Amino acid sequence: MRKVLCAAALAVASLWSGQVAADDCGDAAALVQQAYPKARLSADGASFTLEPHTSIVSTLRYGETPFGVICKIWPAHDDLLLVAVPLIDSSQSGDGAHVGDIELLVVDRNSRQVRQRLLQPGLMDDDAIAIDKIEFDTGRYGLAPGITAFGLRIDMLGSSRPNPFRETDLRLYVLSGNALRVMLDGLVVAGYHGEGDASCAGSFYSNRVSLTMGTTSHHGYRDIILAERNDTDEPSVDENGECQSHPGKPVNKTYRLRYDGSRYPVPEALKILER
Repeated sequence: MRKVLCAAALAVASLWSGQVAADDCGDAAALVQQAYPKARLSADGASFTLEPHTSIVSTLRYGETPFGVICKIWPAHDDLLLVAVPLIDSSQSGDGAHVGDIELLVVDRNSRQVRQRLLQPGLMDDDAIAIDKIEFDTGRYGLAPGITAFGLRIDMLGSSRPNPFRETDLRLYVLSGNALRVMLDGLVVAGYHGEGDASCAGSFYSNRVSLTMGTTSHHGYRDIILAERNDTDEPSVDENGECQSHPGKPVNKTYRLRYDGSRYPVPEALKILER
């Protein structure tokens, strides 16, 4: 009854031999080796290892794992490449759960030198609610004149049929001098959850949030206007044994995020799932 979006696993061969992947990494192995000179490539070429037990998975997100390196050219600064490197702690990961961080890199596309980097602890932690996909969001988040943020989206997915769960989290970052800085830390921009009998009947809830830049500013940065739409559905089986949807009336909400001098505080109702 419920369609769960599942990315088909694509067979991507020899990614680390310099073959151009389905994103903007190009020779991803050389890129990682440049950023992490002490990293050691495994014998099978499947991953790098950083001492003592941190691994960098070579398979990009289009393969069987969402824990590989991803890259995207930044349209607002097309001489720069955005790179996300999941750093998995192999000593604490297992049985379908992962423990790890993400390091974000801003790389000069010509020289392949890392200009800025920022470690984001714990973003690779998951368990029953699993990380399904990681991707950059390079929408035009013009936070101030001459300052455009980029986003990182992380999709979380639960495996329970009676209690489905999906969530997409967004974080925004800007270049600030020689540093990379978090501006918005963990906003739920899409979600779906509920409780049912795994066949038809149940109560299900979904929301979707869009961001626009406001005309007023605080501490030099524009307000961010959030428009949220909430939908409900209570499907049931009719007299013919068919599952019928019974959607409720959509509820729309608006939030205004004001920069507080450090970052944009996230409304309690739209904070990410603690994990």
